Amino acid sequence: MIRFFLRRICESIPVFFAIITATFFMARFVPGGPFDKEKSVPPETLEALNAYYGLNEPLGSQYLKFLKNLACGELGPSYKYSGWSVNELIAEKAKVSLELGFYALIFALAFGLLLGVLAAVLKDKPSGKIIGAISLAGICLPSMVLAPVAILLFAIKLKCFNAMGWNFPSDAVLPSITLGLFYLAWIARLARASAIGELSKGYVKTARAKGLGAFKIYFVHVLRNAIQPVVSYLGPAAAGLLTGSFVVETIFQIPGLGKFFISSALDNDYTMVMGCVILYAGFIIIFNLISDLVLAALNPKIAKGFFEK
Repeated sequence: MIRFFLRRICESIPVFFAIITATFFMARFVPGGPFDKEKSVPPETLEALNAYYGLNEPLGSQYLKFLKNLACGELGPSYKYSGWSVNELIAEKAKVSLELGFYALIFALAFGLLLGVLAAVLKDKPSGKIIGAISLAGICLPSMVLAPVAILLFAIKLKCFNAMGWNFPSDAVLPSITLGLFYLAWIARLARASAIGELSKGYVKTARAKGLGAFKIYFVHVLRNAIQPVVSYLGPAAAGLLTGSFVVETIFQIPGLGKFFISSALDNDYTMVMGCVILYAGFIIIFNLISDLVLAALNPKIAKGFFEK
């Protein structure tokens, strides 16, 4: 397991470096600059701004300077939010996006596994088919459709929650459900397909013959083996929950990092774009690494086979 962990880390480092490099140069190749959209900026002022921020230097020198600052943990100043550094903006806003993503992930995982196992146990009954239909509907409905419907029904009609904002604990309910429903549906379908295969194996019959309760059979023994495809999916799912929160944050007016990422991309705020990409790429790699480690712990053959390739 230690060798597996170290090798996965070594494989992740060049991927992370490639993402940083590609993003840096693609951002610079976009037409325009961070100060081109300013109203009535004299040419001499624009030249002074570019010189102050080092944007008039050769692209290679800018890249090496960025890597040097990144190694020290500095992402530089924001070009659009005067007086703020990218580190400060990310530290203030990222915790909201991460909190939203965490709630959505817990919601998707808990209810997805529950519905998946129930759908497998009840696969020949109408209730099992209803659960399967609900999970399929969750896959087909995007968050940009679910969010306005949830606001209309639960905030405006029933007045159970606020339509927007992030001021009270209850404000996290609708955005978390809206963001996590798509991934809940996929987890439920993966868990159902895997659990159906496990239910036909001999150890389930042996457990029933020994008189074990249904809960222990389905949610301890069967779920432990059926969860492996779900764990494989959790890495990309966690990444999707982080990046997919842009739409949800905009609709529910949540003060997260999503709007900063979008506005910085439109305004060519290079440092802010790089900071957001580094944050999201880092979390994606970390979640995929955790997913691989958990999967290897559940099935040690995976780690062993990794070195036999």
